[in-house]
Amino acid sequence: MPSSPTIAAPAPTHPAPPLPEQDFVTALRGLEHRYWSSHPFHRRLHDGDLTREELRLWAANRWYYQRMLPQKDAAIISNCPVPEIRRLWLDRIVYHDGRTDGEGGTARWLRLCEAVGLSREEVLDERHVAPGARFAVDAYVTFARTRPWVEAIASGLTEMFSPALMRRRVGDMLAHYPWIRREDLAYFTDRIDAVSDEGRQTLDIVVRHCVTQEQQDAAVAALAFKCDVLHALLDAVESAARR
Repeated sequence: MPSSPTIAAPAPTHPAPPLPEQDFVTALRGLEHRYWSSHPFHRRLHDGDLTREELRLWAANRWYYQRMLPQKDAAIISNCPVPEIRRLWLDRIVYHDGRTDGEGGTARWLRLCEAVGLSREEVLDERHVAPGARFAVDAYVTFARTRPWVEAIASGLTEMFSPALMRRRVGDMLAHYPWIRREDLAYFTDRIDAVSDEGRQTLDIVVRHCVTQEQQDAAVAALAFKCDVLHALLDAVESAARR
């Protein structure tokens, strides 16, 4: 009786080695072309082509994003087991919420909303927030709540791309929208140095804690997701402006 053929055991598989640090950083920085600086609505904003109504829609919808950032950061803290990182991340919540009413990033954004012609009431009741913008921002907060903490932190690496855009925004808005004063843009002028520091801090955390190729790939995907969230937010604003 013929013997049964021998079935070879599958060869053991070994996970691919992680990228060298510089290659990993290059992969993250390589997503800059997907940042919302490239969105047509932002290009029109910087070219001075937005109407007052479009500026108001932008500010009111961006308000929802600003308001939810502390909740996103609180979700990261709740998932993070590393005390050192929790302490660092707490500063981000305080930066946006302030220690008292009337200070912090969200308060400065409210002042910009008033400068473009919105009342405080209509910003706070969010009557102008487009469903698509709300959906995109809520998806970002859900990502921070449900994904591993280092992925949630990696999604915030858009901070690497922010300072140059903020500097350009201040100059372009002052040049093209004369009813806006420099003090109305305090959110941006006060944030440039802070976001530069945060970007370096965030990159250091991601590089130190993404020690496998799988983790590195997930970090790159998380940053790509955040870029998609920002583009979706502006898509929603642009759609609302056409109505």
